[in-house]
Amino acid sequence: MTRRAVIIGGSGQIGRAAAANLLEHGWSVVCAQRNPGDLPEGLRGRVETVALDRNDEGPARALGQGADLLVDTVAFTAAHAAQLLALAGDVGALSVISTGSVYADAAGRTLDEARETGFPQFPVPIREDQPRTAPGPATYSTHKVALEDALLQGWPGDLSILRPGAVHGPGCRSPREWWVLQRLLDGRAQIPLAYGGASRFHTSATANIAELIRVCAEHPGVRVLNAADPEALSVAELVRAILRATGRKAELVLTPGPPEGLFGMSPWSIPGPVVLDMSAAAALGYRPVTDYAGFAGETCRDLAARAGELPWREVFPGLAPYPAAMFDYAAEDAAFGALHG
Repeated sequence: MTRRAVIIGGSGQIGRAAAANLLEHGWSVVCAQRNPGDLPEGLRGRVETVALDRNDEGPARALGQGADLLVDTVAFTAAHAAQLLALAGDVGALSVISTGSVYADAAGRTLDEARETGFPQFPVPIREDQPRTAPGPATYSTHKVALEDALLQGWPGDLSILRPGAVHGPGCRSPREWWVLQRLLDGRAQIPLAYGGASRFHTSATANIAELIRVCAEHPGVRVLNAADPEALSVAELVRAILRATGRKAELVLTPGPPEGLFGMSPWSIPGPVVLDMSAAAALGYRPVTDYAGFAGETCRDLAARAGELPWREVFPGLAPYPAAMFDYAAEDAAFGALHG
């Protein structure tokens, strides 16, 4: 009998990857999202779609006759956890996307509050039993902790909570790769990177997250797992992977120490490493299906095709909070001039 999966946020970057993976392995898939037509070409006609705004209606209407697997890619708060808990009788297994930013260091410092409290000093790598920030409504990560706690305490069946790092893949609304790709499209010959380009902010390919979702669904149990790529590349290695994937050339200007204003500040540039331990997922039987370099071409082609003629802030609304000056090339050239004396 064909197993049935329902994906909340099915048209998003993780949802579409999960749908493709499950279809490939013989599942039937329902994608629930605000706009039922907002699916990539490869999924159209292959999945059932349901119009759903979870904040207005909750996910119940997406279930229909129930589901062997419910995947929630957009759960964010304890209130969302309450919606899911109400569905327990109609769901076989539940898989929920959390975040690697829930972790706190020995001093209680977190990524969300790094500007106020200082950058956290995490062990390398970070295991799933690393302390977390406190639950509550204060930040993105505290909301996610509240979500995790409510599900771990109340869900009666199979449950997988996945903690990705810097997510990348087609369909992203806040693609870190755009910081590089926009420069390449604009013909920039040099790309500055602070901290000597050595920052490591562990990435998570949507294809790998999707594979872990499926492996969890096929191994009953309750677990919390990191969900990251096989290697935590340095920011310089990430940028070089994008250069190779796009067939373009640029010189990486590696500056020691922190950024000078925005000069050298990339979306992966951090003063200390954030590396997620993947041994628990491996012990379950998970094996990555790609790595950053292998997935960069697909990601960049998707970004370039979506950008078209529209301003990047309209195409990638998740990047709207980023400083407008992130592509201020006049200021960047002045900084290059000062750097070269």
